[in-house]
Amino acid sequence: MDVPLSTVLREWGRIGVIGFGGPPAHVALLRELCVERERWIDDVEFEDANAACGLLPGPSSTQLAIYCAHRVAGVPGALAGGAAFILPGLALIVLLAATALGAGAPGWVLAIGAGAGAAVVPVVADAGLGLTRTTLAGLGGWRLARAVTYLAAGAAAVLVLGVLVVAVLVACGLVELAVRRLGPRLRAAAAQAWPVAAVAAASALGPLGWTAFKVGALSYGGGFVIIPLMQADAVEGGGWMTNAEFLNAVAFGQLTPGPVVHTVAVVGYAAAGLGGALLASLIAFAPSFLLVIALAPRFHGLRGNRAARAFLDGAGPAAIGAILGAAVLLLDGVRETWQWPLLAAAAAALLVWRRSALEVLVGGLLAGLAAWALGAPV
Repeated sequence: MDVPLSTVLREWGRIGVIGFGGPPAHVALLRELCVERERWIDDVEFEDANAACGLLPGPSSTQLAIYCAHRVAGVPGALAGGAAFILPGLALIVLLAATALGAGAPGWVLAIGAGAGAAVVPVVADAGLGLTRTTLAGLGGWRLARAVTYLAAGAAAVLVLGVLVVAVLVACGLVELAVRRLGPRLRAAAAQAWPVAAVAAASALGPLGWTAFKVGALSYGGGFVIIPLMQADAVEGGGWMTNAEFLNAVAFGQLTPGPVVHTVAVVGYAAAGLGGALLASLIAFAPSFLLVIALAPRFHGLRGNRAARAFLDGAGPAAIGAILGAAVLLLDGVRETWQWPLLAAAAAALLVWRRSALEVLVGGLLAGLAAWALGAPV
């Protein structure tokens, strides 16, 4: 198949612009384009690719976008389509970072961050609880006991160990591999474990480079897991941001279109200005391009790979525990009195009225602007 690069740039760029709502929205838009409208990919191949991306470290919906572009236009298509999907949201969040973190930030921008930031705490907690229910459903006996242990280890790592959380995620994956006696198949799990061998090289990039590398190459279990992977580095280790600024960064990442990994650009901007934002983004997204281009011919087999599945069965619950632990730490960024009732209202909207995360975040944004207009501190 040889779809023109101009078509790839236009269609993947469109998804990058309108892709609000996180991975479920991105997958739906890619399916509508590639399977239903243009029929470039059949339904079975699309489902195989989506499942395979879920087994890889890094942002799965970004990887699916890269795979689909690779499928219709080869390596040039993967590069063009991936960039077109990523860049619209990245440009917007860098602009927000420059405005919010610069000297004399406008009050309305800080109000947006404070309002959406208060709302994002229950959004993160709800995502962690939902993933917990999904992960533990159907498990029993020792499988359930191990999953709960991994989940608890991930939460404890965030709350106690901070910057070492990534080591706990990888360790849980390796333990599950060992328990299932899949040692002889470890080579087949290279797509999962390869980042460990690159840790020394990544550390040479410096603290910001290492933080971005963790986000792009060592994150398992969905987009929200990047929060605990960045938080200790950004607030405590590097001192680049306050708790409130990091909370705002998480909210900006949820409000902008495209992948949640964009949040790393705000951390990069806080650490080293525009250059830091661009460097962090490049390092965070590069592993997805490399993995997909290298593994695309074998995506169908990866879905059924027992070793890759076993690794994720260990690292995934630990990552979910880390998300729940991160929700607790995000409370440190809620510093104004008016944010607490807003947080409670956001939690009720999610848990009682079952509103979507995007609706809750937009409501938080509007509430923040209203509080600022009434003279509340932001």
